[in-house]
Amino acid sequence: MKKKKKENENKFHTEYGIAKNVVYILGKIKRYYPTLLFIMGLSVITHSSMNYLWSFVGKFILDILEAQSAAGNPDTAPLLKLLVLVAAVLLTFTVLNVYTNNRVWYKMICVRMRIITERVAKMMSMDYQTLEQPDILDMHEKATNATGGNTNGIEGMMHSIHDIGVDAVTLIVTLTMIVVLDWRLIAALAVIAVLQFLFFRHTVKRDRKEVWDKLGNVWRKINYMEQTTRSFDYAKDIRLFGMKNWLLGKQRDIINEKQGKMLHSKNLWMLNSAVAHGLQIVMMAMVYYVFINAFLGSNISIGDFTLYTGLAFSFSSALTGIFNAMGTLKERSMQTDDFRSFTDLPEEDESQCVPVPKKDKYVFEFKNVSFKYKGQEGYALKNLSLTLEAGKRLAVVGLNGAGKTTFIKLLLRLYDVTEGEILLNGTNIKKFRRKEYFGLFSPVFQNVEIFAFPMAENVSMKTPEDTDKVLCESCLELSGLKEKLLSLEKGVDTQLLKIIDDNGVDLSGGEKQKLALARALYKNAPVIVLDEPTAALDALAEYRLYKSFDEIIGNKTAVYISHRLSSTRFCDSIAMFKSGEMVECGTHEELLRKGGAYAEMFEIQAQYYKDENGGENNENSFGEEAALSV
Repeated sequence: MKKKKKENENKFHTEYGIAKNVVYILGKIKRYYPTLLFIMGLSVITHSSMNYLWSFVGKFILDILEAQSAAGNPDTAPLLKLLVLVAAVLLTFTVLNVYTNNRVWYKMICVRMRIITERVAKMMSMDYQTLEQPDILDMHEKATNATGGNTNGIEGMMHSIHDIGVDAVTLIVTLTMIVVLDWRLIAALAVIAVLQFLFFRHTVKRDRKEVWDKLGNVWRKINYMEQTTRSFDYAKDIRLFGMKNWLLGKQRDIINEKQGKMLHSKNLWMLNSAVAHGLQIVMMAMVYYVFINAFLGSNISIGDFTLYTGLAFSFSSALTGIFNAMGTLKERSMQTDDFRSFTDLPEEDESQCVPVPKKDKYVFEFKNVSFKYKGQEGYALKNLSLTLEAGKRLAVVGLNGAGKTTFIKLLLRLYDVTEGEILLNGTNIKKFRRKEYFGLFSPVFQNVEIFAFPMAENVSMKTPEDTDKVLCESCLELSGLKEKLLSLEKGVDTQLLKIIDDNGVDLSGGEKQKLALARALYKNAPVIVLDEPTAALDALAEYRLYKSFDEIIGNKTAVYISHRLSSTRFCDSIAMFKSGEMVECGTHEELLRKGGAYAEMFEIQAQYYKDENGGENNENSFGEEAALSV
């Protein structure tokens, strides 16, 4: 399928074209609610009939009255019979029209809801590395707006297809009748409709180019500000630092930017409306001129005058409607392009991937690995060569910004290396399916996110049906939440957060960190990764928790990340990072003897690892019970 790239669009945007988008939309309808296609067809017929039925009714009534008047026959029986028949027909069509229109409206919303789930699924399945790209974030905002209402984007396109069908049937019926009387009128009405459409199309293009194409990053800014100002995570800082007026100022600036664009859009459409109404006045004058002359020339009767006038207006309205609907269809097709460009973003080709080996031991090797974040000139990690042996403990230490978290992202394959390679049991990790590779790790990050689900599901990170509640309780107890669990009436079935359940329970910062440790235990992956999850604890409490957790995980491989040295004493090796490079690697004793950067950092932090009697803590100073009581 040949796809054209639009100018002024980001490199990921694709223009599919109206025809392909119509097929795409009809395909979605057929997939999710195939009966909607039949209902749309019936609605087209009934809706179209309502546009010209009254014109025929008026003609027949006037013809009967004219005939009776000419014959001097006052009998109203034929007229009453006609009115009863007309009333029955109109009632039937009205009921069908109301029913089908309501079903079409409801079913189209249902289709849009299903399509929204496709967008959400795409967002959650995209590579983590891709999510940080501004172009991708802008595309997501545009895709969101394409599924955000019934007058634009996906659902709007469904309505446009339906409306064009209605106008097309109306056009065929009225054209057949009027062309018999005067084909020149048809030509004149067509010219006016074309002129109106061309100006409408010009307005659509300007509106898209000058307004909507420039609003993607504005929507992103607005969403960020709304999420930040209402998030409980930011509430303390906003209040304690008096950030209200500052944030309101920023929000006003963004809103003013949006309002400026929207005002420009409004002015464009006001001008279009003025031109359209002017052309409508010209059209009406032409119609009346032609039919009045025909009537005065005795070429048509009063009933014909009523019929042809009504049909002419219906024809003109339908023709203009088709042109405008085509213009609207084009606009909504471009919005559908936004949606499809996002959901059709290429995914990683894993057809040539091999399964992750089922082994008791996994060895990871970094070979001359360097990494540079997109858009950054300098390397976040440079020339790293390091081996993580199976069943061993590795401590990765260094100050903030040293490259520790980047190292973890590369190990977990949230990012792919810029240079060099990472091997798993001798095989480049790029050769494994990403999802399978993720299964090797039980990670715990510094920022612990709690979901508005029951506690058990927050531990298992699985559906209720796939959650082992007994195992959840065990993991929570091992991670130090036994007392908290006993205090909850519903235990592991307790709903967390108050977003879904008003009686939901929130956790403290320390409790959230322990719940994250329980997640890692529940997953039971062969490699444990702790990326500074205890940063909120003091140094001594961090040491106790690390030491206890290290005993719990047994012979699993573990990587401990910290800018403090609480985890180094019981690790098999220590990697010291500085300015994106590993400057030292060895055991605790080896690095102390070396007297380098690690020894200097340890000496500075040593005061934090003294017990209350002034002595240095050692590996056996604290038992599991003490650690879990932190």
